[in-house]
Amino acid sequence: MTTTAYKRILLKLSGEALMGDDSYGINRTVIERIVAEIAEVTRLGVEVAVVIGGGNIFRGMTSAEGGMDRATADYMGMLATVMNALALQDAMRCGGLVSRVQSALRIDQVVEPYIRGKAMRYLEEGKIVIFAAGTGNPFFTTDTAAALRGMEMNVDIVLKATKVDGVYTSDPKTNRDAVRYQKLTFDEAIAKNLKVMDATALTLCRDQKLPLNVFSLFKAGALKRVVMGEDEGTLVRV
Repeated sequence: MTTTAYKRILLKLSGEALMGDDSYGINRTVIERIVAEIAEVTRLGVEVAVVIGGGNIFRGMTSAEGGMDRATADYMGMLATVMNALALQDAMRCGGLVSRVQSALRIDQVVEPYIRGKAMRYLEEGKIVIFAAGTGNPFFTTDTAAALRGMEMNVDIVLKATKVDGVYTSDPKTNRDAVRYQKLTFDEAIAKNLKVMDATALTLCRDQKLPLNVFSLFKAGALKRVVMGEDEGTLVRV
C-alpha cells in the first residue's frame, strides 16, 4: 500500500465551494468532483472527517450586519450547513462511499446528533463522517468548528479547501506579483492577518499543535498530493 503522510484528516469545505460558478446553491458537477477527490484518498486508507459550511445558502454574519439578531442569523446558518451535509452525503452515496452525518444541533429525524465516540468508531470503520451545524453555538465560525472537531477526532492535520491554491502575500486575483507561502507558522498567520482561518481557529490549532494546510480543491489531484505530503498549498504549523 502507498504510504501517506497522514492517516486521519479533517477536511474543511466552505459552502461557497459547493456553488462552483453559480451564484447560489449547490452545483452538482462540483460536488461530484469533490466526492471523487475524497474517494481517491480513502482508497489509500486515509480516514476522512468533513466539516462543511453553509455560505452558499445563508451567511449568518452578513445577515447580522443587515440588522438581523446575530444569534438568530447564526442558527439559520447552522441549519444551512445541515442541508449541505445531506447533499454531500447523497453525492457520496451515489459515488459508492459510505458516510454518516452528525449535527451539533439535534435534528434526530434527519441526522444523528454529534457523539464523539460514535464518530471515532465510524472513522475507524472506514466511514466518512460529515460534521454539520458548526459547534452548535452562535458567534463561532465553521473554521472554529473544524479546529475543534479536528482535535476531538485526533486527526493528523486539518485541510482547508478554498478556491485559491494556498496562502499568498496578497490577493493573487488582483496582484500578479503575489507570492504563495509554502510554509507559515500560526503566529505569522495571525500577526500578518492573512485570513487563513479566523483567529479563534488558528489559536486553537496553534495551542494544540495541530497542523493546517490551505489548498485548492479545484486543482485535480490536489487533495491526494496534500495527503501524500507533497508541496501543495500552504502548510501552517507551530
